[in-house]
Amino acid sequence: MSSKLRALAQSSMFRYIIRRLLYMIPVAIGISIIAFITMYAAGNPLNLIRIGKPNINQQELNALSAYYGLDKPIPIQYLNWVVNILHLNFGKSIYGGGSVNSKIGPEILPTAELQILSLLIAFAISIPIAVHSARKPYSKEDLTVTSFSLFGVSMPTFWLGLILIIIFSFDLGWLPSAGAKGTAVFLWWGNPVLDIIAHFILPVIVLVYVSLAQNIRLIRANMLEVLRSDYILAAKASGLSDRKIVYSYALRNAITPAVTFLAIALGGMLGGAPMTEYVFSWPGLGRQYVTSTLGLDFPVIMAITMLITVMTLIANLVMDILYVYIDPRVRIR
Repeated sequence: MSSKLRALAQSSMFRYIIRRLLYMIPVAIGISIIAFITMYAAGNPLNLIRIGKPNINQQELNALSAYYGLDKPIPIQYLNWVVNILHLNFGKSIYGGGSVNSKIGPEILPTAELQILSLLIAFAISIPIAVHSARKPYSKEDLTVTSFSLFGVSMPTFWLGLILIIIFSFDLGWLPSAGAKGTAVFLWWGNPVLDIIAHFILPVIVLVYVSLAQNIRLIRANMLEVLRSDYILAAKASGLSDRKIVYSYALRNAITPAVTFLAIALGGMLGGAPMTEYVFSWPGLGRQYVTSTLGLDFPVIMAITMLITVMTLIANLVMDILYVYIDPRVRIR
C-alpha cells in the first residue's frame, strides 16, 4: 500500500512540475516583450549614438544600424533577439561594440558569491531572532526587534553603505571601501584570503541587514498567528516541550512567507543589489546594471533583465516544490 501511495505522490509531483514549467513559458515571453518595448520607448539607439558622436555621418549610422539589426521591422528584431537568447547569445553592446556575453559573463560569479553568502547568513540569523521575539510579544526584546526591523526595511541601502564606508574605511581605516580584492602591491591584513574576506565584510553587512529585517518581520508576524492556533494549544496541553512545539510544529507553518521572500531574492540574485554594488564598486551584475542604465546600453540592460526573469521563475519553482515538504498544509494534485 505504501509503495502505491509513494508512486501516486511522485506522479502528482511530476504533473505539478510540468504544469509549473508550462506556466513559466508565457510569463517569460510576456516579460521579454515588455523589456523589448521598453527599450524602444526610451528612444532609438542610433539617436543616442548620434548625440554622443555629433560628427558621425549617415553612412556610419547605416552601418551601425545593419550591425545591430535595427534596419529590420520591429517584430523581426524581436524574433531575432529571442532566437539569439535561446542560443545564449545576448547580442552586442552599444558602447564598445563587444558582445554582451563577454561583458556580463565575468560578473555573474562575484554577484552570486556576494548575494548567496548574504542571503544565507540573513536567513540563518533571522529565524532564532524572530522566534524569540514572537514568543515574548510586546516585551522589551520584541519592541527592540520590531524597531530594528522597521528601520532596516525603511532605510536606503546606499545610505547605509556610505555610512559604513565613511566610518570603517575613511575614519578608522579598518576595511576597504571598494572592489572585491586588493592589488598585488597592497593586500588588506597582509594575506590574499584575508584580503578577500576584508572586501566582503561591508557589502555583506549591508545586504544581510536589509534581508534580515524583512525576514524577521515576516517570520515574527506568522509565528504570532501560529502560536495562537488550536493545535499549538493542544500540543502544549499534551505536555510537549516548548522548544519542540516552536521549532517542530509552529515554525514549519510560519516560515513559508520567508521562504517565498528567499525565492524572490534568489531569483533576483543575478541582478544583484544594484545600488550596494555600485556604492562599493563591486565588480558584479548589479553595478553593471546601473552603469548600463546610465549609459542607455540597451542590449546589456535587456540581457540582465532576462537573466533575472529566468532565475526568478526557476527559484519560485524550486520553492513551490519545497513548500510541500516544509508546510504540511500544502498539498498537490
